[in-house]
Amino acid sequence: MIRQAQQLQQRMVKVQEELESATVEASSGGGMVTAVVTGKQTIASITIDPQAVDPEDVEVLEEMVMAAVNEGLQKAQDLATKKMNAITGGLNIPGLG
Repeated sequence: MIRQAQQLQQRMVKVQEELESATVEASSGGGMVTAVVTGKQTIASITIDPQAVDPEDVEVLEEMVMAAVNEGLQKAQDLATKKMNAITGGLNIPGLG
């Protein structure tokens, strides 16, 4: 039992390392705003098409940025959950994924 727990812990460390280098991409506004999020759920980059910048309507740009970031964060969370479930067999272990 202890050996299995150690193996599980080793696999979890490996998944955490994989998540550090993994990225997901999400966009909004028909691709005018793109957010790249790491598997650790941090923003790696945000790209804004110059055509999306309208000084008269900043709210639209703000909404597109929020939508892209939120979608990217959700994708990163889903990726982490999927990878953790793959090694835990779907067990619901608090604090993982």
